[in-house]
Amino acid sequence: MEPPTGFSASLLNFILFLPFFIGLLLLGTIKGVFLCPLICLLVSIANSAIILGLWPAHVVWTYYCVVRSRQLGPFLKLIICICVLPILLISLPVVGIVGSIIGGAAFGFFSPIFATFEAIEEGKEDKLFHCFTDGTWSTIDRSCMAVMDVKNVSFHSYFSVMDDLRQKGPPNGKYYEIRLLYLPGAVLAAIIGVIVDVPVISFVALFKAPYMLYKGWCRLFHDLIGREGPFLDTICVPFAGLAILLWPLAVAGAVLASWLASFFLGAYAGIVAYQESSFFLALHYTVAALSFYDEYSNDILDMPEGSCFPRPQYRRNVDSSQRTARSSSFSRSSLRKAPSRSHSMKTNITELKSLELFDCLFKECHNVGEKMVSEGLITRKDIEEAKSGKGNRVICIGLPAYCLLQGLLRSAKFNSTGLLIGDDTELTTSNRPREVFFEWFLNPLLIMKEQIKAENLSASEEDYLSKLVLLNGDAERLKDLSVVPPPESEVKRAELDALARRLQGITNSMTRFPTYKRRFDHIVKSLSDELAEKHGAQTMTRSKSAFARLISLTSFKGTRANGSGQGLEHGRDLQIS
Repeated sequence: MEPPTGFSASLLNFILFLPFFIGLLLLGTIKGVFLCPLICLLVSIANSAIILGLWPAHVVWTYYCVVRSRQLGPFLKLIICICVLPILLISLPVVGIVGSIIGGAAFGFFSPIFATFEAIEEGKEDKLFHCFTDGTWSTIDRSCMAVMDVKNVSFHSYFSVMDDLRQKGPPNGKYYEIRLLYLPGAVLAAIIGVIVDVPVISFVALFKAPYMLYKGWCRLFHDLIGREGPFLDTICVPFAGLAILLWPLAVAGAVLASWLASFFLGAYAGIVAYQESSFFLALHYTVAALSFYDEYSNDILDMPEGSCFPRPQYRRNVDSSQRTARSSSFSRSSLRKAPSRSHSMKTNITELKSLELFDCLFKECHNVGEKMVSEGLITRKDIEEAKSGKGNRVICIGLPAYCLLQGLLRSAKFNSTGLLIGDDTELTTSNRPREVFFEWFLNPLLIMKEQIKAENLSASEEDYLSKLVLLNGDAERLKDLSVVPPPESEVKRAELDALARRLQGITNSMTRFPTYKRRFDHIVKSLSDELAEKHGAQTMTRSKSAFARLISLTSFKGTRANGSGQGLEHGRDLQIS
């Protein structure tokens, strides 16, 4: 909607909307007060039962996988089992239960409020009815989904990660081992780093807090006067006004976050001392960490670039330090060049979200899966194994990997700078999600796209790679399906096999996300219904054919008994029909 022009029009519009907003806020608050205890009890009790019920199995399986892991050396296993795992395994149920209680209460209270305001959006019919009903059953349903996601993480994702730790061999033929000789120096360097960095970074954060308070208020008041950013939509005006009042709390939270981060920055000096086998390089890092924080905070607050702290070199390898500097400068430039909210609204620069990308992937999996069911590439056995929880690799790994491969092939053919994930959607470095974990998947996929482009695959090679990705290299099924033969060149065949394994590994990592399994189970159920419908149609067709043959046979027998050529001709007509 277009904002009103002029100060008087804006003020009049805001005054007229204020009673309407207060009424919606009261209605949403009443629903939140009633639902908050119910949702809190539901989420906390269910999650606590899952966490505590699986905790003994987690303890036993974690120790078993760590002891049996071929990637870890004996001394490293000993230190992990004695010092690290007890802390993690004891804190896991505490953090999970407390987080469930707080998260359930917050979700049960705020979700009805937000749903009440969303009920009056444009395009919805019977808004008064939706104001009273929205946010009630949907909140209960989404809380049950959250419990299901916790169950999937505890039962599926956790054991999948542990199985990888147990089954994977050591990288480059050498397992990870800890050097006991350098541990005392690393511990001493970490202590010194914490002692030095924590007070200095805290002082810098407190020193820049007034400027952050002033800068934030200036930006918010500027958006308020110009009706930009969060003040563009009338519904968001009260919340944005609340942000002005609560901005000091945001500044205090930023100072607290800086204080907490300073412990990790300082303790990282111990890792530098261990990696570089030098206590003096760890001292260099302790000073450089101050420069990192100072320059990063300057970029966030749009202050002059650079830092008043020196940045000594703390890595022996010059190339790695240069890569670190380039990556940090890239992140700083990306932070500076990130479009503001008002700018993005004016220029229609859409930043994709991780959930939107997963929606595209699931939609593609559903469409491709239905096609493969009709073609017979996905069988009833595959679907039944996927539904039973055994984890059929053709559906759970091969199908999403196949869809990702088709996107990579399209992107390589059209010489796209990013990834074509739909008919009209292109994922690039400018509109990608800003979550750090998303880069773990985007960067390898971009590299694979360039490799596929360099391979210049033929149509038969693309078909072979697609079936190889889908069927996970099952030689028997590849042979039974009579697909195109593999490339004659052993080098080309090895390259395609490596691409297939790498893409399947990326897909396997995606399946460990909390919401992935729940949403993929819906696709499996849909494919099962599609196969059942197809099987039912075939059964009905066979029944009709058998019935027609029975009628024709009966007519033919009657014809032979009567000896009538007319009856024989009539029986043939029935058989044809």
